[in-house]
Amino acid sequence: MSFKIDRGLFKYDFIDYHAILCVPVDADVKEIRKRYLQIARRLHPDSNLTESAAQKQLGNELLSKLVNPAYEKLTGDRTRTEYIIILSQIGKRLEQESTSVTLNTDLARQLAQAPNLAHFYKSAIAKLAQTQYDSLEQVLQVIAQVSELNLVYLMRSADKSSTAPPHAQPQVNSDTPHPNTAKNTPSAPAPPKEDSVIEQYVRRAQSLIGKNQFAQAKVELQDALKLEPKNSRCHSLIAMVYLKQNQLKMAKIHFDNALKLDPNDETALQWKPKIDKALGQQHGDHKVTSSPNNKDKQPDKSGSGGLFGGLFGGKKK
Repeated sequence: MSFKIDRGLFKYDFIDYHAILCVPVDADVKEIRKRYLQIARRLHPDSNLTESAAQKQLGNELLSKLVNPAYEKLTGDRTRTEYIIILSQIGKRLEQESTSVTLNTDLARQLAQAPNLAHFYKSAIAKLAQTQYDSLEQVLQVIAQVSELNLVYLMRSADKSSTAPPHAQPQVNSDTPHPNTAKNTPSAPAPPKEDSVIEQYVRRAQSLIGKNQFAQAKVELQDALKLEPKNSRCHSLIAMVYLKQNQLKMAKIHFDNALKLDPNDETALQWKPKIDKALGQQHGDHKVTSSPNNKDKQPDKSGSGGLFGGLFGGKKK
């Protein structure tokens, strides 16, 4: 049996794996795995003892041909990174072609106009996920509906130059409003701009850094760099985290990367020379460890003093 979907992102010759699993396009691996296990339990033949043989076969085919490939694509490091990059490119393309985009569901039209894009989008996805695989005969229709939501979300997220909702709403009827009506109708307030996925990672990382939770901040920035390896800001921030953890070599690597991508990165320009100096001192100390006077030259490993002491000092946010 072949499963053909021709709405949402599928319409653009793209397999929307997020729609198949009914997770947001910015879902992390933990969230994706949790959702996959829910669906797998529902579709596995051994879990459906009361269903007919035809239903079991359909569930097994949905699991093997749609759900399993989606999970593998979204959890593999390389495939996930490539997939997210393509998603970003599609979002930009859709934003440019928004006038020709047709939406088929009321929910997608509502999302296109929603002032709080992220909240409406994630709430709608979560609600659809509750019943997505309840009726196996309706699964493809639900996937198509989720993919339309993903399409609208990507299109609006890519539109960073304008705060107005996209003009991709299909015509509900053929009536043309009177010109005077359009002039006299007050314009709706512009919705707040939504952060990109990378900006959300950076914001969370900065908050964790402010709380001295450097391990968690590093995880956020590593995930961001998987999505956008050439983001100089992320390289600079994760270098600062490594710096605070006294992992000077790793800090140097990321500061080097930041400067390659942005030679004017102020943080990298400020700290890289100091790291080079500290690494040189460490190298010199290793050669003359028998001299008691050299212990004053050792970099401070307490994380609160020495050359890099007080880097994130002051009151915690």
